[in-house]
Parts: sequence; structure tokens; C-alpha cells
Amino acid sequence: MAGKQQQRVAIFTTASLPWMTGTAVNPLFRAAYLAKAGNWEVTLVVPWLSKADQILVYPNKMKFSSPTEQEAYVRRWLEERIGVLPGFDIKFYPGKFSTEKRSILPAGDISETISDDKADIAVLEEPEHLTWYHHGRRWKTKFQKVIGVVHTNYLEYVKREKNGYISAFILKHINSWVTDIYCHKVIRLSAATQDVPRSVICNVHGVNPKFIEIGKLKHQQLCQKEQAFFKGAYYIGKMVWSKGYTELLQLLHNHQTELSGLKMELYGSGEDSDEVKASAERLSLDIRVYPGCDHGDSIFHDYKVFINPSTTDVVCTTTAEALAMGKIVICANHPSNEFFKRFPNCHMYNTEKEFVRLTMKALSQEPIPLSDELRHELSWEAATERFVRVADIAPTKSVGQQAPSSQHFMHISPEELQKNMEQASAFFHNTISGIEAARCVFGAIPNTLQPDEQQCKELGWNLRG
Repeated sequence: MAGKQQQRVAIFTTASLPWMTGTAVNPLFRAAYLAKAGNWEVTLVVPWLSKADQILVYPNKMKFSSPTEQEAYVRRWLEERIGVLPGFDIKFYPGKFSTEKRSILPAGDISETISDDKADIAVLEEPEHLTWYHHGRRWKTKFQKVIGVVHTNYLEYVKREKNGYISAFILKHINSWVTDIYCHKVIRLSAATQDVPRSVICNVHGVNPKFIEIGKLKHQQLCQKEQAFFKGAYYIGKMVWSKGYTELLQLLHNHQTELSGLKMELYGSGEDSDEVKASAERLSLDIRVYPGCDHGDSIFHDYKVFINPSTTDVVCTTTAEALAMGKIVICANHPSNEFFKRFPNCHMYNTEKEFVRLTMKALSQEPIPLSDELRHELSWEAATERFVRVADIAPTKSVGQQAPSSQHFMHISPEELQKNMEQASAFFHNTISGIEAARCVFGAIPNTLQPDEQQCKELGWNLRG
């Protein structure tokens, strides 16, 4: 083992703390736990936003003057959750916030963030998002292995918009195209995501360790026949209709009589907060609405039942957190929840009547204490083991040379014809993505072929002539 060069893994993602979104939090944990495993030299590559965009994205008007300041914040946040930090680098690429898409999009060729001599393995968190408008070096040419991790059910969100089914049809084909030409392998967190070429389904996410610690405490209380849960039902999620609030309030509205004894609290902040609150107030049930806060906050520890009817998630983080805390979960029998079927405290419904029956039953019984095995399944250690296995990046061979194993991993096609067709397809995408008018037609932010002068200055990059 001595003297053996570590494989270098660069994890590119589409968001960064303090934006509390899945693509900011989960890749950060992935980087930390891969580094903790000790077999990889890890770099997390996240977007840098100028202050005008920071104000639009980050909560509580939080602003950073420099990438160094933001990195310190990110590392402090992580250390509070996992303790002593493993060694990994954090780098920033220039990003712009699209108010229309509610997403951060890269500016320029972000693959340049990693030097060629360190370009072993790239992990693209949200590969379609990172490659829609990619113009520059082809990811597969620069990196020996490119693994995509699909986080978001974009088609489901698009379908809910005006002319959604037409847009979803177009987007489906674009997603397949860009992931095919830029990724050797794609990991879909659940079957709720779009099927794309060379993909496997595996949940490679875990939960913040503090949720597991809360669950252990509740486990002790239950085993000692103490009352562990003093409150009834709740839901937490960004307060936009597409995040499960449509389904939840519809279910509650349709079954107010059968659910007359239900007391429920909703926690969330978002664009639709006022409408959600108004709809909840019109119900005859005891439903209270509060601003969003951290799911690990002590106010959530004593709730017994987590109700989550959302079907837009890919694998719902809050559902995993609730199970880790030892709660009973009521959720839809949907591909996004497949991973949770093995957990005895997860009760899934197919019909509205089943939802009512399971909810009332959950409120009248205690959760089953979680086994050590199932608790481990929710951890980031287990998620990292799954990721290494399905991504096929176990450090068994040297990465610095063109070895047969690298060819086997790619297994794009043994036939030269298909390889040439793929290269032609990539060339076509590169050509189109280099035309400003075409980029804008497909929804790119104007003038993002190159980062602007201000961002280059903030990032400490030399301006190109």
C-alpha cells in the first residue's frame, strides 16, 4: 500500500451552503465520507455566486465577500455535524442564478477547475443540469471516469408548468442525450427519476449523523418503556406546492370527518407560504403552520408521526431523517420511497382510504425500535459503501495509465462505429452550446459562455485575453 498514488475524485455540484438544498448538502457529505474512507484524494467543486445572486439564494440575507469566507462557513457547518473533518479540498466555479429555473447554472467551462494532472474521476451531481449548456472540453475526454448522480425529478416539476407535457417530452430527450455523451455511468437515486443510458438505481445518500444519535436516544427510551414521543403528526418541507403540500392538503380536505382527531403541524418557508397557510386555515382540522427550520432542531424530536405524501422527490431526505429519529412515517407507495420499504416504521398507502387508516393507526401506536442494521443503512458510511460499489471506483488499480480495467468500466461499446457516433454527437452539442442565440433559446442565462470579469476577480482567476 505504501507509495501507492491515491485516486483523485472531483465532485462537481450545482449548489452550496448556506442554501439548504439537497445538492448543496448531500455532495458535501459525500466528499467528507469519501475522504474519511482514506482511499481517495477528494475535491468538492461548488458554485460561487456574486453578491447580487447571493441575496436571491442564501437565507437570512447571508453574504460572503470571498470564496475563502464561504468555504470557512461550509467547513464549520460540516464540523458541527460530523466532528473532526477529514481532509478534502473545496474549490469554486463561477455560477449564475436563474430566477426562472430557481437553479444555479455554471458560467464557462467548469471542468477547468481541476487541472489535467488531477483529472482521474469526476462525479457530476445532477449531470443533466451540469451539462445542458456545457461548452468546452468534453468531460469523458478530460476525466478517465465520469459518474453522474441524478438527484432531481425534473420531468415531474416541468409537467406541473404551463404546456408542461410538451416541455417534459423535449427535456426527457435532452437529458438522455447530454448524460449519454458526458457520463460513463449514471446513478439514479430511485426509479422516480428518468431512465437514462448506462444508469443503475441505487440510493447513495445517507442522513446527517445527528439524526441517528437522536434515534438512538429515542430507542433507549422505548426499550426502557418510557414515553419517547409526546407530540402527534407533522410535515417539514420547502413551502412550495410541488413539494407535497398539494397532495397533503387535498388528502386532509377530502377526509376532514374521518381525520377529525388529527392535530398536525406544518413547517416550511417558500414562495407559496401564504397560500398554503390560507388553505390550511380553511380546513376544520387542527392544522398549524410555522416557518421552516432545521429538521434536527429539538422541537421535532418528540413528534411521533411524519406525514409526507410528496411524489416529486427522488429519495426524500426528510423521510430518511424521520426514520433515523425513530418516527413512524406515512408516505405514498411510489418509486421514490422504494428504499424505505424495508423499514418497519414506514407505512405506505395506495389509496386515500388507506392514508386515513394508516394515519389514525400510527397516532395510536408506538414506533418499532430501529435495528442496528437498518440504522446503518441510513448512515453516510453505508451510503458511501453503496456509492463506491455501484460507481466501480474501488482503488484496486492504478489510475494514471490507460489500463484494460478503465476500458471495461466504460464499456460504451466495443464497436468503433458507435464510439464515432457518440463523438460526433458530443461535437454537435459542443457546437450548439457555443452559439449564444441557441443557448438562450434553450434557457441558458445570457452571456454565460465565459465567466464575467467580476466573478473572475472574486475567484482570483487571471482574466483571459
